[in-house]
Amino acid sequence: MFLDHPSLEPLRPLLVDPLVTEIMINGPGQVFVERKGVMELTSLKFRDAQQLDLVVEALLQTSGRTVSQTNPFVDFRLPDGSRGNVIIPPLALNGAVVTIRKFTKTVTKTADLMQLGTLSKRMATLLAVAVKGRANIIFAGATGTGKTTTLGILSHYIGEAERIITIEDTAELQLQQKHVVRLECRPSNVEGKGSVTLAHLVRNALRMRPTRIIVGEIRGDEAVDMLQAILSGHQGCLAVMHAASPLDAVSRLELMSLARGLALPLWAIHRQIDSAIDLIVQHDLLADGTRKITKITELAGVEGDRIVLKDLFAYQRKGVDASGRELGEWVCDGHEPRFLYKCEKMGFKLAPEIYAAGADPSPPPASAPVDQASAPGGKAAAGS
Repeated sequence: MFLDHPSLEPLRPLLVDPLVTEIMINGPGQVFVERKGVMELTSLKFRDAQQLDLVVEALLQTSGRTVSQTNPFVDFRLPDGSRGNVIIPPLALNGAVVTIRKFTKTVTKTADLMQLGTLSKRMATLLAVAVKGRANIIFAGATGTGKTTTLGILSHYIGEAERIITIEDTAELQLQQKHVVRLECRPSNVEGKGSVTLAHLVRNALRMRPTRIIVGEIRGDEAVDMLQAILSGHQGCLAVMHAASPLDAVSRLELMSLARGLALPLWAIHRQIDSAIDLIVQHDLLADGTRKITKITELAGVEGDRIVLKDLFAYQRKGVDASGRELGEWVCDGHEPRFLYKCEKMGFKLAPEIYAAGADPSPPPASAPVDQASAPGGKAAAGS
């Protein structure tokens, strides 16, 4: 087994600790971890740089990737779905730096997200219907805010009869459906040749009879290919993007389209983005270490030289309690989502009370377990 590798003995306790969500090795003399959203220094130290090099070699072994002076940084994945990155000297001045984001095994259902206070029941129901109805959704946020976790959980609402193609830089998504084709990028070889990018894979996926295309992270040329895929009829696409707000996500799509060198005016690019993307689900890491979906925003048309954004739900912070835990609520403004027509064509309806004006309080993370029968996807789910 992977964890039985002798070189991993110093790191094994952190790899198996369920409370550790991220491991950050800053050279042989310093190792940090994240627990419950808070970074803390551990007592772990490696004997010397050579011992750390053996750990790096063991971590990379299962993914078939290598790191060297000519290729001094690389992404990798572990057998359990965790993903990592390593960068070595001379780029890393204090020794090899390894970052491992562990695959979560405890947050696997929408009910888990609600129990953690990541989103409200109405938000979960709306997103479940949006996925079933083949809305095109971008999951936005900074690093470590839970974007990929949310995408993976909501992907459970994709039907078993659909052919799903996942495209990732480093394979991380583990979907439960039977008909899933997983594609992964390939870095260039030591001669700087042979790389296969996300854009290459998105273009190729269109020839593979996809019902759904899921992109692990949009950050370059693949943005244009994904927009074109949606506009050519491939609905229900899901994708992750690093962005500080829904407005920033739209701005990044604009910049990626312009960087591609398209001979289009900005208004035409705006219309493409507005026609292709239905929802942006914004994630944020709060001061107390909790992760929340702070906005569910729809693209609601183009006015003048800008895309109109409307928040279906927005998180409003109310302060902190005596223990330092964030207090707040999600507010819905009550307007009918534009994407519902698409869902109704697919046979899925959303009860008006789901998007009725009002506030949903954010429960503390230690709240009681959610009744599965009343959760989205359960027997009493609205719109199912």
